[in-house]
Amino acid sequence: MREVWLRGGIVEGVPPLLQPVAHSLLQSREEVEHLLTGMTPAVIWQARHGAATVGFHVLHALGSLDRLFTYARGAMLSDAQLQVLRQEAGPDPELAADELIAGFDAAVTRALDQLRGTSASALTDARAVGRGRLPSTVVGLLFHAAEHTQRHIGQATSTAKLLA
Repeated sequence: MREVWLRGGIVEGVPPLLQPVAHSLLQSREEVEHLLTGMTPAVIWQARHGAATVGFHVLHALGSLDRLFTYARGAMLSDAQLQVLRQEAGPDPELAADELIAGFDAAVTRALDQLRGTSASALTDARAVGRGRLPSTVVGLLFHAAEHTQRHIGQATSTAKLLA
């Protein structure tokens, strides 16, 4: 099957300039489902060769997607988001494939909803990132969120291949 961006489809309601972000997130969602379906928790949380676990990459991808989209809205992270960030590094052998797939799907759905509500005129609006209030823009954060998500899903896929 072709990658999402090569299927010629338009993600309904997403501004034209943000279609690549939507396509990237939808591609990541498909890859997460394909990767994790049937994978046992033991494999999801297995570390080998000093690489982060498959589970870490998926959790980090969905957590960072949420955080970066929060900054794109012009908001600071909540205490709950900071708690999730602290917990990402540790394995959670109780977290199974179907729960990770559902969590990732929900994160992508929220992100797509935000994209639909993002005005093209706001794309170059300044945004601050983190406690250091590092400079960015709405479009910079949205595109970085998409590429960062795909990077971690790619790393999860590579890690799974190492474990096979």
